[in-house]
Amino acid sequence: MKTIAIIDYGMSNLNSVVKAIEYVAPNDKVIISSDQKVIDSADKIIFPGQGAAKNCMQSILERNIKNLIIKNSADRPFLGICMGMQVLMENSDENNGTECLGLIEGDVKKFSSSKKNNIKIPHMGWNKIINRTEHPIWNKINQEAFFYFVHSFYVNPKDKSIIIGETKHGEIFCSVVAKDNIIAIQGHPEKSSDTGLQFLKNFIGMK
Repeated sequence: MKTIAIIDYGMSNLNSVVKAIEYVAPNDKVIISSDQKVIDSADKIIFPGQGAAKNCMQSILERNIKNLIIKNSADRPFLGICMGMQVLMENSDENNGTECLGLIEGDVKKFSSSKKNNIKIPHMGWNKIINRTEHPIWNKINQEAFFYFVHSFYVNPKDKSIIIGETKHGEIFCSVVAKDNIIAIQGHPEKSSDTGLQFLKNFIGMK
């Protein structure tokens, strides 16, 4: 039995994540915590998030879990979801500039709408993630599978080789990255029906 820890830093509705993980891993133990000893003892880490980058980073710093996140992302399989992906970067343009965790080189940019692309911001609803490379996270998932998104900003990694999934919303943006132990997705697998559940199942099965 594996232990799967979902990091709680007060910036996400965790119910849907917990239910999805319990569904795909019924024989594993799912815990919600921000306690270092509890997180350190887990086999897999999930780092969800929603809201604004500044508020997320403020909550992380107030709870004194920045180093906990950095340590555990290096030690074991680590999944960032939505804002949990964005704050892994060095900085975000949101809130007139926000310093983030710096686990991945690069920044977070805002979508821009123009007469040419006329996109809606936030990017909200179902959209395709185009699988750009072979990776265990894509096991049994179609090359262009639909996921659910809710966001106004997107990540821009410096190292483009870590981009394993892209999505088009006016422009093509990075929607999934894989770097060392880290997998991060801009969409919400926990809200993405069978495809999202398969994504989570694949993460749980990663070594």
